[in-house]
Amino acid sequence: MKLKLVVALTCAAISAPLLSAQTFPAAAEVDTVINDAIREDRFPGAVLLIGHEGKVVYRKAYGNRSLSPTREPMTVDTIFDVASLTKVVATTTCMMKLVEQGKVEIDAPVTKYLPEFQSGNSAITVRDLMTHFSGFRPDLDLKPVWSGYQTGIKLALNDKPANPRLTKFVYSDINFILIGEIVRRVGGSPENEYVKKVLLDPLGMKDSGFLPPPSLKSRIAPTEMQKDGSILRGIVHDPTTQYMGGVAGHAGLFSTADDLSKFCQMLLDGGKGLFKPEVIQQFTTSHTPTDQKIQRGLGWDIDSPYSGNRGDLFPAGKSFGHTGFTGTSIWVDPGSKSYVIFLTNSVHPHQRKPITPIRRQVATVVARAFGYTQPTASALPPVAPVLNGLDVLAANNFAPFQGKKIGLITNHSGIDRLKNRNIDLMRKAGIQIAALFSPEHGFAGVEDKEGLGNTTDAATGIKVWSLYGTTLRPTPEMLKGIDILVFDIQDIGARFYTYPSTMLYAMEEAAKAKIPYYVLDRPNPLTGLHPEGPMLDPEKTSFVGAHPIPLRHGMTLGELAKLENDQKHLGADLHVVECSGWKRSQWFDETGLPWVNPSPNIRSLTAAILYPGVALLEYSTNYSVGRGTDTPFEVVGAEWIRGAELAANLNARDIPGVKFYSLTLKPTSSHLSGKLIEGVGFTLTNRDAFNAGRFGLEVANALAQLYPKKLDFSVNWKLIGNAAVIEALGKGSDAQEAGRKGMDDFLKLREKYLLYR
Repeated sequence: MKLKLVVALTCAAISAPLLSAQTFPAAAEVDTVINDAIREDRFPGAVLLIGHEGKVVYRKAYGNRSLSPTREPMTVDTIFDVASLTKVVATTTCMMKLVEQGKVEIDAPVTKYLPEFQSGNSAITVRDLMTHFSGFRPDLDLKPVWSGYQTGIKLALNDKPANPRLTKFVYSDINFILIGEIVRRVGGSPENEYVKKVLLDPLGMKDSGFLPPPSLKSRIAPTEMQKDGSILRGIVHDPTTQYMGGVAGHAGLFSTADDLSKFCQMLLDGGKGLFKPEVIQQFTTSHTPTDQKIQRGLGWDIDSPYSGNRGDLFPAGKSFGHTGFTGTSIWVDPGSKSYVIFLTNSVHPHQRKPITPIRRQVATVVARAFGYTQPTASALPPVAPVLNGLDVLAANNFAPFQGKKIGLITNHSGIDRLKNRNIDLMRKAGIQIAALFSPEHGFAGVEDKEGLGNTTDAATGIKVWSLYGTTLRPTPEMLKGIDILVFDIQDIGARFYTYPSTMLYAMEEAAKAKIPYYVLDRPNPLTGLHPEGPMLDPEKTSFVGAHPIPLRHGMTLGELAKLENDQKHLGADLHVVECSGWKRSQWFDETGLPWVNPSPNIRSLTAAILYPGVALLEYSTNYSVGRGTDTPFEVVGAEWIRGAELAANLNARDIPGVKFYSLTLKPTSSHLSGKLIEGVGFTLTNRDAFNAGRFGLEVANALAQLYPKKLDFSVNWKLIGNAAVIEALGKGSDAQEAGRKGMDDFLKLREKYLLYR
């Protein structure tokens, strides 16, 4: 509360703009946006600089530069740690010079310049790195702690890509660590020296550079408070760059709004004699694969999930920019000959929610002032819609089912892209549905109890046999008179979700009865690119893990059915009706398909992403995973947990893609019902970087470390599924290594059955 009061009282501490407010007609509106954000504690202060038609038309400082240990007003000459703006201002610019000089070819393999990259055997190109389509994960590991520039380069050179190249956009610091090393080797000097020579000195960017000297410290905006209570000031915020000594291709540059203004104007002026206009055009034009719906230039962002700082009106596909994690951003629009530089230190003295909405508002106000009134459609070609197997089969009037008696295993999730039920679509096409079968949670998907009886579909009067009651498998009686057995249910991609077990058990019975078995495939909502351990031990199979696969398998049910039919030698007459238009890189919210809660407690895609990690321990009766709250699987708690203590421990573990905060919860059902308990909540910050397996085991390790013997991990053996992991957790030792065992073998096996790329 004190912090917010200080911020509110100091919003008036604003230095005068360079030019009068009348020069920029929307001055009052943009001031309101920024001052409101400061009052709401979105950042302590900011500097805004707007350029238009060769002139700076607005330049202003807002709020405070520092809140801790002392309060300092923001000034227009404040020097900011610009974080990932380093990628475009420094590293991309250095590459522009090397390309212009013919020393680097964009389409050359990285091994041409870094021969030891991937042991000299990789098809990844310079273009792949600069567009973030290389397949690398977002960051290098920070644990165990390491140090030194060369150590960081060695780690990047040998890091194993998580995805095939050109299949998925994953914003990755590893890409630009490698680009920075190409600059060093080909340019003949470290990047901090090379960029000074080719850009900073020629443009007179006197307050910009890596490793700022102590003489500038008083003008530098501080960033985050450290564990020892100290505040970073003049030391790069990015931990990987810290480990590398302060100079890296992805972060480390410090700069001011005035210096960045000179840089942006140089780009709009076609290079200003420093670069050829055609080279600037080359780097700021989309270079992403033609089948992708985003646009990235060489380093620059054009139209992607990260381009919120473009606002709603600057033209998509025809302007470009970038952001920095510390709260910095630039956007350049050649069409209106303008740019927006918005610099904050939103991580001071602690990290806050992303400031994308404020960046968007600022850019929208500016674009409107320069004549843009309607959002401009993306220049990307239209993307083919994603169709479920059901949609594909319906488009063919269910030809394989005509004249046959169908048994349909389904629930409320069996809908097409227009939300029509599979049952109704089939009957409309003249298909005879002889029997229906429902999995756990029942035909309507709302039951959350053990043992469900048979029911009837109220709309059609067809009997619904329960496969989650006295039997988990269709019996000969249930299959009597059925010509084809069909499975059509939405999975969520976790090993212990029981819908895949129902699919497997039914396939086994269909094989015995010599009945053709059809799986109408649906996308894996967690993408098809994130297989994560621990593996299930073969002897630990059960209804919550019917086949030895990892915690998060990264397959569709159609792919999984093919694998299980083959590996278990079932001999089923299996037919997979494939999805159309789905790429392995797509999350469910990128498919355009309607979301329905696949089960009562998976109420959002966020919950589905967290579920594989959170549910690892949910059989422990003295521990809540949020069932009976408004956010199941997005929180955990127990009577013996101290929320602030656990949140601090988990945040200190630097688990990629997730942050933790303390809270209290009072479940109304399931474990600890009616009790007010402490716990932690989970905020996804980067779902592409998030590893549910690591996350789940880190939570388990933290609980074992802080609260010894409070949890009996062996109770969860069906969920964890791995004896070595359970043993490590019981001893309080790190279970991560045990959790990775067997993954390489699974990945090789899995590759044989993948239907989508």
